[in-house]
Amino acid sequence: MGTPWGDLDRPPLREDALRAALLAPPGPFARLDVAPRTGSTNADLLAAAAADPAGYPDLSVLATDHQVAGRGRLARTWQAPERSSIAVSVLLRPDVPARRWSWLPLLAGTAVAAAVHRVAGVRAGVKWPNDVLVEVPDTGPDDVPDTGPDDVRKVAGILAEAVPGQGALVVGIGLNVTQTRAELPVPTATSLRLAGSATTDRDTVLRAVLRAVADRYVRWVAADGDVTASGLAAEVRESCWTLGRAVRVVLPAGEVVGTAEELDDDGRLVVRDAAGERHALSAGDVVHAGVGT
Repeated sequence: MGTPWGDLDRPPLREDALRAALLAPPGPFARLDVAPRTGSTNADLLAAAAADPAGYPDLSVLATDHQVAGRGRLARTWQAPERSSIAVSVLLRPDVPARRWSWLPLLAGTAVAAAVHRVAGVRAGVKWPNDVLVEVPDTGPDDVPDTGPDDVRKVAGILAEAVPGQGALVVGIGLNVTQTRAELPVPTATSLRLAGSATTDRDTVLRAVLRAVADRYVRWVAADGDVTASGLAAEVRESCWTLGRAVRVVLPAGEVVGTAEELDDDGRLVVRDAAGERHALSAGDVVHAGVGT
């Protein structure tokens, strides 16, 4: 007898179970929907929130089993095999000064890294400003060449986009779960399965990720967006694997090469170049020297 799943190793998300787990009081989530297939959860949630603000309050969630036109920074697009990854977007309406919103991608990345470490048993960290990396085992000669103790690959990406005309934004998270090496978009990426995860159950991982995001978001909002007052500053900096590394940051008008020294009060990456000049960067594509990602 056939199965509507198509692939028993990749079952669909269980919307009713996710709602029961995440919407029940006193949980912070207000709404959760799962689309069987869509172009982009970010695009869909942005449009829905703009058209019906009352219907999409703070901490509304949209996930999908198959995202076919995922969006990344700099208008990049991506897609993954059906039910092989987590594609989820969270609508946030933070009642904090807009100048502090720059922390949200870092807070989301920190939350994803913490959730992955907790449920998957895989050490994870953040590459500033919006990628989540994991340590990977040596899987033999067909793998990307090892880079020593810092053999890390990208397992997730985060994209934050503002809702036009509203004090709101959507934070999208794409997390590779069961992809094989042949299914990955680039050789420097990985999946939880390839990283030796203790679980590849997407319901389990999604619940952990959403709870971790909500926990840090609620604490951040309660502190009026001040990461130090919220008690999150130390966790964010510890989770940021970019700090202390030699980096090359590609910018629209050039690049900055040097050592990533710190995150400033606005979440900007401070890089000291060879001449000793410090550059506070609010955006840019970061390459970790000698790590391969």
